[in-house]
Amino acid sequence: MTFVVTDNCINCKYMDCVDVCPVDCFHSGPNFLVIDPIECIDCSLCEPECPAGAIFKDTEVPEKYANFIELNSKLSAEWPVISIRTDTPQDAYKWDGIENKVKYLST
Repeated sequence: MTFVVTDNCINCKYMDCVDVCPVDCFHSGPNFLVIDPIECIDCSLCEPECPAGAIFKDTEVPEKYANFIELNSKLSAEWPVISIRTDTPQDAYKWDGIENKVKYLST
């Protein structure tokens, strides 16, 4: 089991989840976070901390976000680990809840 960051994190990137992760399994890209499925220990601490509701257990990812399971795996191999929370983008609140943000994903 692992957890997966999905669409609503794009351009929100609140990072509350990074603060609580005991194994540093988050990786940071320009405007999105992902979870390394190999490093994740399924502790579930991150899921309730996400203000955007963008984190799901891999077995509970809504069908419309199924592609994010592979995306987290792929991008976690490319992006650096983040273990310290950085500033939330100033306009994060404007992006929270917008559907189909994957087209805005910067890699």
